Amino acid sequence: MSDLTRLTAAQAADALAAGETTSVALTQAALDRIAAVEGAVHAFLHVDAAGALEQAAASDARRAAGEPLHALDGVPIAVKDVLATDGLPTTCGSKILEGWVPPYDATVVAKLKAAGLPILGKTNMDEFAMGSSTEHSAYGPTYNPWDLTRIPGGSGGGSAAAVAAFEAPLALGTDTGGSIRQPGAVTGTVGVKPTYGGVSRYGLVAMANSLDQVGPVTRTVLDAALLHDLIGGHDPLDSTSIDQPLPDLVAAAREGAAGDLSGLKVGVITELSGDGYQAGVLARFQESVDLLVKAGAEVVEVSCPNFVHALATYYLIMPCEASSNLAKFDAMRYGLRVLPEGIDNPSAEDVMRASRDAGFGDEVKRRIILGTYALSSGYYDAYYGTAQKVRTLITRDFDAAFEQVDVLVSPTAPTTAFELGEKLDDPIAMYLNDLATIPANLAGVPGISLPSGLADEDGLPAGFQILAPALADDRLYRVGAALEAALEAQWGAPLLDKAPSLDGDSA
Repeated sequence: MSDLTRLTAAQAADALAAGETTSVALTQAALDRIAAVEGAVHAFLHVDAAGALEQAAASDARRAAGEPLHALDGVPIAVKDVLATDGLPTTCGSKILEGWVPPYDATVVAKLKAAGLPILGKTNMDEFAMGSSTEHSAYGPTYNPWDLTRIPGGSGGGSAAAVAAFEAPLALGTDTGGSIRQPGAVTGTVGVKPTYGGVSRYGLVAMANSLDQVGPVTRTVLDAALLHDLIGGHDPLDSTSIDQPLPDLVAAAREGAAGDLSGLKVGVITELSGDGYQAGVLARFQESVDLLVKAGAEVVEVSCPNFVHALATYYLIMPCEASSNLAKFDAMRYGLRVLPEGIDNPSAEDVMRASRDAGFGDEVKRRIILGTYALSSGYYDAYYGTAQKVRTLITRDFDAAFEQVDVLVSPTAPTTAFELGEKLDDPIAMYLNDLATIPANLAGVPGISLPSGLADEDGLPAGFQILAPALADDRLYRVGAALEAALEAQWGAPLLDKAPSLDGDSA
């Protein structure tokens, strides 16, 4: 494995600034790594080698000419295939969009290009972001680099696996109910869900508009802060975008890395631990809490009683919004079109029915049916309306908790990565993986997951989740960086250095 692929994004940026490497060299190293391990990992749906190298050469030319540069100019990145990319396919992991090439960029993608980050390609995902394992992709599953028989989380398992396998130093994901944080937990990477409205959703193919959020997938807390700082901020093209500046996320991460959390009050959420949580996950969580105390934080238990209803609430609101959003995939304007068999002169409705049946997978169909039913006449108030009321109660729980503490913490996911196929035929068991991450999406508050260590039972990564009040994203980075520094001092190296070698590794 090339030493260049082992660099964090911040280290790569420093090396570029010092003239110790070039963007072309960094990008080529990433592409070589993809070529070596992609057959085993399947993190990407599309790799744009020529385009990435062209963007890297342009970055090197800007640097040579002495032009003003963004800190991450020249550092390569991968993008989840749910974000529109001008000139590159955007399939959302679905057959219904196979081969679709958008004529425009999502705002976050446009920001990457403007800052000079070469885009390596588009990463695999559960179809239309519906899943917790990346097994629901129409193009085959992604495999966890820690154990190729295990899932990499979902829906953004491709982005997390690409970063964990050293195929990319940075990636973009999206988080609707934990789709950045849960993959981060099970792959030993860092994943952030920003405050809702803090990062533009323009050009994101929506699953659930009131829940979706774009965010960073990285190997360190500082890298996440650097990427979040780049993609965040107000966007007039997104009506939900918050019109105020981001806090200084990078400064918060650098401050936190010094390890002093004196005066900080941390709340351990009573409802997000105990029954259903793997013993090794809880052990690593408690060790991390103890390290926060050693760093000077005060830790107290906080009860959020309505969190026990979050899973049921989410799985009513999300399918309702998803069924409405996916109605536009009707085979009339773009995407897959299938003519029904045995029907002469089929109507538009016949073509729509045949195309949606062939183009959507089982999990997408399940959620469309559930959402359409919950929104139907006579059931709207009983299901969707009631779920929105409970959502308000969950938000009030957060408000009350943040009156007592600065941040809330919990395990990110109840278990480590489970085996491929283990929960594929049990939707309820699959949905339970989002137990700890869903409340943040319902309330719109920001959250981060970082590695807390390896569970004793299986030697696989566990995740530690930190939640902050809306618009206080900088607290995530201060606390996360402090914990990361303490953990790495205890381990003697970053957790990913302990990952088993993949086929093609030379390390």
